[in-house]
Amino acid sequence: MACVQDQLEIKFRLTDGSDIGPKTFPAATSVATLKESFLAQWPKEEEDGPRTVKDLKLISAGKILENNRTLGECQSPLCDIPGGLTTMHVVVQTPPGKEKAANKTQQNKYVSVIL
Repeated sequence: MACVQDQLEIKFRLTDGSDIGPKTFPAATSVATLKESFLAQWPKEEEDGPRTVKDLKLISAGKILENNRTLGECQSPLCDIPGGLTTMHVVVQTPPGKEKAANKTQQNKYVSVIL
């Protein structure tokens, strides 16, 4: 992650290719706090957006970041350029109820024909 005097500039990349940010965070910020900040910036017009921190996964340098770690602990010395911008990929997990409903509609599409 980009770091300048214990500050990290982060841009969030969504699965549709759009971005939220960049925004600057202290290196001591926890991943859970970062997710809360992200939730506050989420476009309100999207109905399938995340509702809680548990609905989100943040990925940086190919690793899923754990909620209890700080941004400073998650830094990758091989991938980060000092003073640069870090892009984190955001994955929104489908709530279990919606996933089951989608599967039920797909399962009910089969038709039997007896000749």
